[in-house]
Parts: sequence; structure tokens; C-alpha cells
Amino acid sequence: MSELLENAISCASNAISAWCRYITANDTGSNGSHQAGFYVPKKAASLLFEDACNKGKNRTKDVKISWQGDFSTDSRFIYYGQKTRNEYRITRFGKQFPFLEDDCVGSLLIIAKMSESEYSAFVLSSDEDIDGFFEYFSLAPGQSSYLINETISTEEAMTTLFEAFASEHKDFPDTKTMSAGARDCYGKIYRSASDSALKNPDSLLINWVDTEYKLFRYLEKTDFGIRSFDDVNKFIDTANKFLNRRKSRAGKSLENHLCEIFTKNNLKFESQAITEDKKKPDFLFPDSEHYHNFEFPSEYLTMLGAKTTCKDRWRQILNEANRIDIKYIFTLQQGISKNQMKEMKESHVIVVVPQEYISCFPKEYREDIKNLKDFIQIVKENQNNIKKSFNIMNI
Repeated sequence: MSELLENAISCASNAISAWCRYITANDTGSNGSHQAGFYVPKKAASLLFEDACNKGKNRTKDVKISWQGDFSTDSRFIYYGQKTRNEYRITRFGKQFPFLEDDCVGSLLIIAKMSESEYSAFVLSSDEDIDGFFEYFSLAPGQSSYLINETISTEEAMTTLFEAFASEHKDFPDTKTMSAGARDCYGKIYRSASDSALKNPDSLLINWVDTEYKLFRYLEKTDFGIRSFDDVNKFIDTANKFLNRRKSRAGKSLENHLCEIFTKNNLKFESQAITEDKKKPDFLFPDSEHYHNFEFPSEYLTMLGAKTTCKDRWRQILNEANRIDIKYIFTLQQGISKNQMKEMKESHVIVVVPQEYISCFPKEYREDIKNLKDFIQIVKENQNNIKKSFNIMNI
């Protein structure tokens, strides 16, 4: 754990309240917006103002914010409530402020309220630090705009389903069982979930991931997780197991749910297929058998990497399938800088994200981004062409 991450976790844990959110191109103004400054959604407004703001009036609050434990700014919280506006922002950072640059798009902003007028803030840029923060607080990427220490309500019916799932297991479930259990719980509450895999896979994937995080948090609070310890070393060992379990589950959760969506869409694929030098792309379409058959045209091969965050990790997929020129990467990261997007485009990497996240990316690169439904359609058309051209019916 880096020192910066450790300090961010410590501040968020000990704060009156804390909040995190990915920095977007709209925040930095790199989309041409004249509203530069960090946008704060209404569900986190209590972090800024104790009582509710009234539409029709602007409201401000001057605060001191310590950044990275290194320097401070005399900043302002502002609620814009006049005319058609109805939003909260954090402004006034000074000319040399480093975190409203394009390179910060996709980084994780954390704001911790230490007193009514003093706040601590951190910006985490590396994938390891971002994942580490989410793992520590067991937050789903889709929950990144909520107050960290605010309990996110789960419907009573969902809690009952979680209880039933827990009663079926003596030990903590493995990642595949956990993912399947989350999908089952979600499907019992939202009966249309099965159809959504075909009609709206982007939203369904986010909901599945969020439900699994909630189920995981529930299990940690049951007898699986809470015990009394009479030995400090036993406590430390168990705490480390908790963190390692969170880390391994988070890495596999996205892959498990994508597998299910691809299966429901009748795509032929193989996960963790072996290519050159024992490399293992997350998804290979149609499979490794066709990949290693050099008589099979490479233009009919597709690969997809799956990374919850990919500011740095996207480069890992570049040499995972040498026969495939254009590579796709699915991520739950809400925004990537212009420089990174330019580099990815030059490396023939196409970003795939849930539809609702596309607006977080630089405007000039949004047309290059695919949503999950688009990607599924690309693979489906490709595999239909394989059937027509090669008369291979098992694809």
C-alpha cells in the first residue's frame, strides 16, 4: 500500500463524512466547459452544506482544503440554484493547482470533511491506488459518487435474499459462486433482468456488479466476517484475509458477469485462453482453437481485456494476442485523459464502457468508444460472417 493511499484511507475513515468520485473531462474544463471545478452530485451535498439548499438562490461556503497532505487551498463550495441551474461544485483552487489538468481525468478524487471549515482531499492516479481504495471500503465502482460512510440502503426483499444465500454456505463462497449468487438475487427482485442481457447489457452489468458488492459487504458483516479475538495476531491475520479476499473478488467479479452476458447473447468465446508465450487475454472470440489455426483468418478473431480500472493497465493487453491488430478493453473507469486516449488510439486499442459512462470521457474521443451492446453486436456480426464464409455451425 502506497503512503498516499494509506493517508487517503486514514482520512476517509476518520472524517465526519467522506466522498469519492472519478475526475471527468467536464470537471477539468477540457471539454470546453466554462464551469471548471469539481461537480458534486446532490446525493453527496451534505458533505458541503449541513442543511438543504433552496432552488432559486445561490449559496457559498469558504473552506480550507488540504491536498495530498502537502499543500492547502482556500476554496469555495457553491450551490448554483438560480434560473435553470441546480448543481453543486467545488471551486477556487489557484492558478498552479495541479488536479484540474487533462492528465487527471480518470483519477479518483476523495474529499474528507474533518470539521465544518476544514477538509482533506486526495487524488489517486494509479490503478493500484484506486483499486486499493475501493477494496478497503468495499465500494463498487458504480458507487463512487456516494458518501463513503453513508449506508446505501438495500431493499428489505434483497436483504432477505442475502440472508438465504448466506445460510446455504458454511464457508465464504468463491468468486464464481458469489457472482452467480448476486445475479440470482438481482434476478429475483427484477424479473426483467434476463431480457436485459439482450436489450440493455450496459445497465445490467453495472447492476450485477453493484449487487455483488452489496452481497459481499453483507457476508462480511455476518458470522463469516465478525468474530471476537483474544489474540492480536489472529485479528491481523483475519484482517489481511479480508483485504486479500476483497482484492481477488474485485478482479474476478467483472469477468464473471461479462461471461454471463456473453453467454446469454449466444456468443462463442473462451475466457483466459492461452495465446503466445502463455499469455491469457480475458476473452477471446471465438476461442483458442481457431486462434492457433493459422489457416483461420485473423480478421475474424476478437479479443477483449476486462479491467475495473485501466489508466495504466491497458498496456497489458497489447501483447496478449499477437494475431489480433485491434484490441478491445472493457473498463468501469469513468473517464480517461486525452493523452491516454490518444495513446490508446495510436496503439489500436478501443475502449468499451457502459453507455452511461461515455459522457465522462473527452468529447473528441467519445465517437471512438463502444458501449457493451455495441461490442456484443460487433462480435455477433463477426461470428455470423464466420458461419456464412466457413460453414462452421458451432460458432
